[in-house]
Amino acid sequence: MGSVNQGVGEASRTRPVLGAHWGFLAFFAGLGVYHLVTVVMTAMRSGHASVDPLELLDVGPVLLLAFVPSLLLGLAPLVASRRWGNGPRADFGWLPDLRDVKVGLACGVLALLAGYLVNLVLLGIYGTDRVTDSPLTDLAEDGGSDEVLWLALAALVVVVATPMAEELLMRGALWGALEHHRIPRWVILVLTAVVFAYLHGEPTRTLALLAQGLVIGAARLRTGRVGASFVAHAANNLAPALMLFTGS
Repeated sequence: MGSVNQGVGEASRTRPVLGAHWGFLAFFAGLGVYHLVTVVMTAMRSGHASVDPLELLDVGPVLLLAFVPSLLLGLAPLVASRRWGNGPRADFGWLPDLRDVKVGLACGVLALLAGYLVNLVLLGIYGTDRVTDSPLTDLAEDGGSDEVLWLALAALVVVVATPMAEELLMRGALWGALEHHRIPRWVILVLTAVVFAYLHGEPTRTLALLAQGLVIGAARLRTGRVGASFVAHAANNLAPALMLFTGS
């Protein structure tokens, strides 16, 4: 009996505690803060309300401010986990271990491939201008040679900070809440991919984002940990982050 209990204890240290009953509260609170801050920041800068935070794009510090709403997506899950759960490490498994890195990198590469293949189809339907008309393309066009530091910081946010915030919200709080209510895991995979596509607000790329969301979610499904989906998400975002410097 002692060895069985010991084995269970070891497993609990490597996999998150699933079934967070406060997950829905954290999820909707995160979305609410995201939209509220987006509207306030955009209204303060341009004098009108909008739901697109990247309309705030500019050079220097303002460029980084454009990412604030996205970064706040992960705040509610963190607060809720510390207040009602066992902490983000136990509830979400958000710090990647070696297996998370391996699975995440594999899924990240597959997500890039999936997005590329779907975009090939979209290019034929919408044309180059509409499919490539994304916020990151605007960032690349707005940046100049004297803004390398700010572009580097923005790239770091795109590859590390934003993926972590989004994963804590979707594959952390929302996934855990749905599992708590015994929703089939394949349904959870699809629902979180839909939320992933919705949050990016790029209608012409919705199918590509949905495909990428499914592959990134597969990392979470495979390991049971947000750390794996975070690595996959970060790997997926590496290419658009490099786009900041190339302007392509």
